[in-house]
Amino acid sequence: MKTDGVTRLYIERKAKPIVDAALADTRVVLISGPRQAGKTTLARQFSDPDRPYLTLDDAGTLSAARADPTGFIRGIDKAVIDEIQRAPELMLAIKESVDRDERPGRFLLTGSANLATVPAIADSLAGRMAVVPLLPFAQAEIQSTSGQLLDKIFNGDEPAIGERAVFGDDLMEIVLKGGYPEALRRPTAARRAAWLEDYVALILDRDVRDIANIDQLDRLPKLLNMLGEHAGQLVNHSSYGSALGLSSVTAGKYVAILERLFLVRTLPPWSNNRLSRLVKTPKLHFVDTGLLASLREDGLDSLRRDKTRFGALLESFVVSELLKLASWSERRLTFSHYRTKDQDEVDIVIEDRRGRVVGIEVKASATVKSDDFRGLRQLEQAVGDRFVRGLVLHDHDRVTPFGEKLRAAPLSILWTM
Repeated sequence: MKTDGVTRLYIERKAKPIVDAALADTRVVLISGPRQAGKTTLARQFSDPDRPYLTLDDAGTLSAARADPTGFIRGIDKAVIDEIQRAPELMLAIKESVDRDERPGRFLLTGSANLATVPAIADSLAGRMAVVPLLPFAQAEIQSTSGQLLDKIFNGDEPAIGERAVFGDDLMEIVLKGGYPEALRRPTAARRAAWLEDYVALILDRDVRDIANIDQLDRLPKLLNMLGEHAGQLVNHSSYGSALGLSSVTAGKYVAILERLFLVRTLPPWSNNRLSRLVKTPKLHFVDTGLLASLREDGLDSLRRDKTRFGALLESFVVSELLKLASWSERRLTFSHYRTKDQDEVDIVIEDRRGRVVGIEVKASATVKSDDFRGLRQLEQAVGDRFVRGLVLHDHDRVTPFGEKLRAAPLSILWTM
């Protein structure tokens, strides 16, 4: 980590070499992630006189792009275009341009809405565009560590603590701060909370309008606050809707919009034909735990008094960190959760393209018992030889074996391995 003065910091992003490699062989590259996650900072590193930087947050540029998208793109040889979701009509013009001139690296785009979920855009640039995800800082980026946990675990390596395990109040502080660069620059929890409050207001007021036509925009802040209290639980659109005077269909549509804006993330249920009593409902998480803690008004003192509230924050934190680790891994990994109708569960099931499985359970306590591995043992039995490792990540500083492929390990292996 480098600093210049008191407030600024520069952290090398793991996505940078991935963007570099994609520009060398792909016509269009999209850096996709939440607002203020660092997309602009990363994209500008690839801007030069031959690839000028344009932002659609500029009113004049946005007006020109919307008024005549074909003419706007026709005059461009190469460019970095920031916040492309503000003028999605540019995507068709970009397709036509790169079909005429197939040189790689012509357009580097950033998007604060998940454009891959928009069928017209995904279909128009299929085979022409590489998508590089960029979430807020991972702890492996902040701590300048390799961030190779997933690759090492799938390779069969034993979980290892690294230089120093982080637990107790130090772990709680990390979870509460989250990973947004601007929030991390604020020196106090109160200043971070103030920035996060303004951040949410900006997204719900402006960015939602760019990607969706919503009749009851005033319900979104209330919905987001409600989701904060349901983090780590199964999605229940009927419950959200009834509390806000919305139908379950409308509530589901609004949750999907919040997911497209990278505020929340739902994990689909894991399925297996051999098991008939699996719950088939997605599970809700937040992409950033600093934001989640701000919505819930959770602070260090209150969590010390009520450790049960820390569990939901910690589970979302682990999910988010694992998604970040996966974003720069060469493995293609899918994430889901396992739960039976008897309430046995595995918080995160990670599967590679060969069908091999790693299961991770998250515990906020320092003590782990054999019973905490019950869901992992069921998962191991269900997948047989494809089961690589089961981990209970918890608030501790040692690795403890609970079976041939089962280990309790410190949460900090998320960034120390």
